[in-house]
Amino acid sequence: MAHFILEYSKNLSANEIKLDELLKNLHDAAVGTGLFPLAGIRSRAHACDDYRVADGDPGFAFVHLEVRLGRGRSDEEKQTAADAIFNALSQSLDEAYQQRGLAISFEMNELPETLKFNQNNLRGYLAEKQS
Repeated sequence: MAHFILEYSKNLSANEIKLDELLKNLHDAAVGTGLFPLAGIRSRAHACDDYRVADGDPGFAFVHLEVRLGRGRSDEEKQTAADAIFNALSQSLDEAYQQRGLAISFEMNELPETLKFNQNNLRGYLAEKQS
């Protein structure tokens, strides 16, 4: 399980944030670590209408990614995943980063096993698509 929750300031244009490409890059980075099955990865993005960055300059923007994951990975594995996912995030936003004031932040949170419930049937559907 890796769930991506992306928040970004509404002043980023669709051309700057390229959500479809960015989310695909995050999924690819997570799968590429070998630590997350594709069927367990989900992502969602929320544009924030109300925000303030630094001194309030309307040209400043932000992107924040929270990654939630289930237990069972070592600290080293989590660091490997964090590095890969943050690199994918940063690279996806590089063009916007070079053009404007942009704050990119990232956090990874491991959910307690006793308070996390999941149910999905995606593995079967993915297997059918591949055959």
